[in-house]
Amino acid sequence: QVQLVESGGGLVQAGGSLRLSCAASGISASINVMGWYRQVPGKQRELVAIITGGGSTNLADSVKGRFTISRDSAKNTVYLQMRSLKPEDTAVYYCRVIMRPNGMDYWGVGTLVTVSS
Repeated sequence: QVQLVESGGGLVQAGGSLRLSCAASGISASINVMGWYRQVPGKQRELVAIITGGGSTNLADSVKGRFTISRDSAKNTVYLQMRSLKPEDTAVYYCRVIMRPNGMDYWGVGTLVTVSS
């Protein structure tokens, strides 16, 4: 059974940094894309950053220059380094993996990031 375990969320002051981690276990096939999404109550879940198996990345405009996504494919783990955090970055952050070759995806349960002003 596939499980995604996120860690690293918490409370930080504006301008601070946090590093999120997401480790996938129970994986029997190859992971294609790994990524982070976030959601604020009452709003749709939105893409923050994704990274392919080849290392290509795509980041939301709102986090470019502040967030960095990376992965350790050997450990089935994806990271999100967040710097210069703003109160508007406050959200529940979810990890997602998309499998190869069938495109099946899995989500973590989320980790709360709160940025105080």
